[in-house]
Amino acid sequence: MDEEMNQKQEWLEAQKIEISVDLFAAAKQQLQFLAAVDRNRCLYAGPALERAIYRYNVYWLPLLAKYTESSSICEGPLVPPLDCEWVWHCHRLNPVRYKTDCEELYGKVLDNSNVLSSVNGSCKSQTEKLWRRLYPTEPYDLDLDKAMTKTEEQTTTYDLVSVVKRQSPFYYQVSRPHIDNEVFLQEAVARYKAFLYLIKRNREKSIKLFCVPTYDIDLIWHTHQLHALSYCKDLTKTIGKVLEHDDTDSDRSKGKKLDTGFSGTTAMWEETFGVRYWKAGVMNRGNTPKAVTTSPYGFLGKKLTDKEDVNVIQSPEVEVIEVMLEIVGVKNLPEGYKGKVFVVFSKTQPDSVFNAERKLTVLSESCGEKQVAMFKCEPRGEISFKLMSSKSKTLGFASLSLCEFLFPVTTLSVEKWLELTTPAQRGKDPISLRVAVSFTPPTPSPTVLHMVQTRPSLKDSCFFPLVGKARLAKMFTRVVDDTEKEVISLQMRNSNDAAPRGDRRQVVGVKGSGGESYVLAEYDGSYWSLLDSKWSLKQTRSHERDGSLFEILGERMVKVYSGRKLEYEPKHCAKLRSEKDFMTAVEFSKEHPYGKAVGLLDLKTGSTEASERWFVLLGIVSAFILSDLLKKEGSFAAAKETVKGNGIKEETEALTHQVKLEEETMMNVDMTTPVLVEAEKINAGAKCYSKELNSSCGIKSGNMTEEQGGHCGPSGCGGCGGSCGGMTKISGCGGGSCGGGSCGNCSGGCGNMIKSNANEDVPLAATEALNDAVTA
Repeated sequence: MDEEMNQKQEWLEAQKIEISVDLFAAAKQQLQFLAAVDRNRCLYAGPALERAIYRYNVYWLPLLAKYTESSSICEGPLVPPLDCEWVWHCHRLNPVRYKTDCEELYGKVLDNSNVLSSVNGSCKSQTEKLWRRLYPTEPYDLDLDKAMTKTEEQTTTYDLVSVVKRQSPFYYQVSRPHIDNEVFLQEAVARYKAFLYLIKRNREKSIKLFCVPTYDIDLIWHTHQLHALSYCKDLTKTIGKVLEHDDTDSDRSKGKKLDTGFSGTTAMWEETFGVRYWKAGVMNRGNTPKAVTTSPYGFLGKKLTDKEDVNVIQSPEVEVIEVMLEIVGVKNLPEGYKGKVFVVFSKTQPDSVFNAERKLTVLSESCGEKQVAMFKCEPRGEISFKLMSSKSKTLGFASLSLCEFLFPVTTLSVEKWLELTTPAQRGKDPISLRVAVSFTPPTPSPTVLHMVQTRPSLKDSCFFPLVGKARLAKMFTRVVDDTEKEVISLQMRNSNDAAPRGDRRQVVGVKGSGGESYVLAEYDGSYWSLLDSKWSLKQTRSHERDGSLFEILGERMVKVYSGRKLEYEPKHCAKLRSEKDFMTAVEFSKEHPYGKAVGLLDLKTGSTEASERWFVLLGIVSAFILSDLLKKEGSFAAAKETVKGNGIKEETEALTHQVKLEEETMMNVDMTTPVLVEAEKINAGAKCYSKELNSSCGIKSGNMTEEQGGHCGPSGCGGCGGSCGGMTKISGCGGGSCGGGSCGNCSGGCGNMIKSNANEDVPLAATEALNDAVTA
C-alpha cells in the first residue's frame, strides 16, 4: 500500500511541471495544420518541396526576423504561406538545431509569438500585402508551376529535405477519429508531463535511458516544440537543458536503440507511476498505406443530404471502441494456487464486434511474463473476468462497466482492484484482481452487410449455378446484417417484363416479405443509373485510367480499384486472401484529394463494408452489379492483374492491349446476373468471410499459439470483419518490461501475438509503436 501511495505521489509531482503553452488548444491546431499539408502531398517530396525550402530560407525566415524586430511593419499577426509553414514546422521539431541556426543567422531564436497558422486563413491579407511589397517577384502562395531555380544560396545548411521525409508519415499515426477528443488530448498532456518527469528524475539520479514516447505523448511533445522560445524556457527550467528530439534513428529491430529504449521507458513508467504505459489508440498503426494515385483530385459535386436513402434501407448504427487490457496482479490468493492461475474475460452482453472468450495470464503470477489483449467492442455492457486455476477450477468472478466511463467520456484509462465474488469463501479477505483497461472514445463502426442466396435442395452447398436469364425474374438475393436480420432483398430483372427491350435491366429492392419494392438501379445499355439517377456506375474510360476499373459518379466521386487499398490495405494473416477477391471504393473530394477508402467489396463472399453511412446502400447495390461482372474470367481478370501495389496504372504495352480488349468486350459483357455467394448461415457477430480468414489464420509468432492465449476467433479487434485481436506476450523475471504492440485495423487482419523469452529484449514486432525518441 505504501508503494501505491508513493506512485500516486510521483504522478502528482509530475503534473506540477509548468508549461507556458496551452498544449491542448495548440495540439488541436497542429492536427488541423497536418491535415492541410496532407491534402497537399507535393510538399512531402520533389520539386515542390525543394521550392518550399528555398522560399522558407530566402523569404519567410528573413520576413519573420524583420517582424520580430518590429511588429509595426505589419498590422495584425503574421501568417506564413502553407509551404513555408510546413518547412518551418519540421525545422522546429529539431529544437536544438533550430535554436542554433536562428542564433547563427539572426542572433536570436525566431519564435511564433503573434504568428498564426495558415489554416486560420482569415487573417492573412495583411501578410500577403507585406509579402508583395518585400518580394514583388515572388507570389505569396507557392506556384507549383514555377521552375525550381536558386538565385541565392540557402541560408541554412540543415538537410531539411531529410527532415521533411522523416516527419511526413507522422500525420497518418495521429489522424484517427479519436485523437482530437477533448478527454484524449487532456490525458495526452498529462502523460507528456509524466514523460518529462521521468527524464528529469533520470537526470537527477544519473540514470541513462533513451526515452521513447507513445504517439499521444509525441503529438504533445511536437506541439510544445513548435513554440520555440517557450519550449527552451520550460525545458531549461524543468530539466536544466533544451531537450533534443532525435528523429534520425528509425531502426526498431531487436536490441537496437529504439527497441531497448521503449522497453526501458515502459518498465520505468510503470514502476514509477504504477499505471500502464501502453494505451489504447496511441500505439503504432503500421506503415502508411500506399496511395492509389500520385496526383491530387478534387471533386465538387452537389451537397450530399443527410438522409442517405434511409427510407429504403435501415442498417444498424453501431459505435465501437478499441480496448487494451492487462491483468496486473492478484491478492489474497489461497496457498497452493500461487503461480497457477489465469483469467478468462468476455463481454456480458451480446456484442456484434466482440463475442469471444479470451485468456490472459496474471503479470504478478507469471514470473514477469506480460500479456496484453487488444480488441474492439461496442461501448456498452461490462467486461467480465473469471479467475481460473491451472486445473480449470473457477476461483471467482468480477466485472467492469464500460458505460461508467464512456457516457459521457470521463476517463480513457482505468486501473483498479476488483473484488471477486467467489463460489465459496476462502479465508477472511476476498480475492481481488488488479485490472488495467484503456479504451478510445466511441466512434462509428463500419456497416457490414452480406448478400446471401439459398436453395432448399442444396442446403450444404456454398455455391450454386444460375441457369439462363429465364431465372432472373424468380431469383432474389437477401441482404442481411451481422445478426442475420434481413435489411432488403435484391433482384435483377428486365426493365419491362411485358416487352423486354434489348439489354436494359433493373435492380429492384424489396423490404420484407411482400413489402414495398424500389427500383434501385437501371441499365440503359451503356451504363447503370443508381438510386433515382443520383449516381451513375461506369467503366473508367481508357484515356482517364489511373488504376481504377469503375467510377461511381454523383453527389460525390467514387472510384473502384481492384484489391484492398488505403485503410483496407491487408496486414498480418489477411494477406492469405487473394487480392482478386476484393475491390475498394475510394472517395475523392476537396477534403480527400488523394482518396479516402469508403467501402470494401468482398467479391467471393458477397460481403460489403461501408465506412460512411452514405455509402451503405450505394455500396451494396454497386457490389450486386459488379460482383458477377468481375468474376467472369474473360473480360476483366487480366485487367485486375495489372493493378499493382499502389494501384497506379502500369504504362506497358500489355496494359494498353488489355484496355483495348476491355473496350471491345464491354458491350458484350452481361452485367445483369445476380452475385453468387456462399449460402452458409451467418452467425451473430461473425461475418461469413471472417470464417475463411480464421480457418487460415493458424500462425505462430515466437512460441505463442492460440492455445497459449492468442485467439483467432470469429470476432476480435479487426477493422473489417472478424479479425483476431492482438496479443502481446513478454517474458522476463527481471522487470517485465515490454514494447509497443500494434493492433492493425486492417481488412480482416490478425493482431499481433508476441512472446519474448526470459530476460530478452523486446522483439521487433513488439516495438512498432515507436516513432521518435529522446536521450536523457
